[in-house]
Amino acid sequence: MEKDSVSLYRLLMQFFGDKEQIHKVRSDTVLFQEKDPVEHIYLLLKGSISIGRVHLRGKEFILKILHSRETLVEYQLFSSNPYYHFYGKTLSDCELFLIKREQFEDFIKNDPQALTTFVSWLSTSYLKAQMKCQDLIMNGKKGGLYSILIRLCHSYGIPTEEGILIDLPITHQELANLTYGTREVIQRSLKELREKEIIYYDQQKFIVKKLSYLRQSVDCQNCANEICGLN
Repeated sequence: MEKDSVSLYRLLMQFFGDKEQIHKVRSDTVLFQEKDPVEHIYLLLKGSISIGRVHLRGKEFILKILHSRETLVEYQLFSSNPYYHFYGKTLSDCELFLIKREQFEDFIKNDPQALTTFVSWLSTSYLKAQMKCQDLIMNGKKGGLYSILIRLCHSYGIPTEEGILIDLPITHQELANLTYGTREVIQRSLKELREKEIIYYDQQKFIVKKLSYLRQSVDCQNCANEICGLN
């Protein structure tokens, strides 16, 4: 969990937490669609949410996956009648706080600590987005998959005797959507990595056994975990 994300989340929880009720949302629920008007920002207490777009031809691209204790601010702030450019969908059962957009923006504008924390959070989010774009453009679909696996290790990794367990059920199709590739390409690349004993996977369980191999393959810059995440 990145310090900027935690700081913003905690600050918003301290100010709004006792004013809002917890919303429980089932897995595979669409929170908002592209072009929907923005009414709330979200505090994700538990669960996982994907943010992405669907191309006119129906192909899906997942931009990022957010997990517990994250803040969802997915619109152009301080603009009149803002709308979402992406969709938000739950990947698991979630618990959420909803904060009205106007109240959130007033808080950010009028509280110096909130403004400083929010700017730091935005800066980190910008760098993460730039680094993900770099990985996909410079390394192609296979390198993009390696990059996603590295980021999954940072965001969801649990050290075990076998390697780093990615503590997030994820399908081959979702990995394809994260790289804007096809499931067939992802399956071939994963099979190759498994045969080389770089990773192990069974169903939706992944263990990265040789993280150093993935890092060398994409010319990893050893960024801090707060930059190299999937959120």
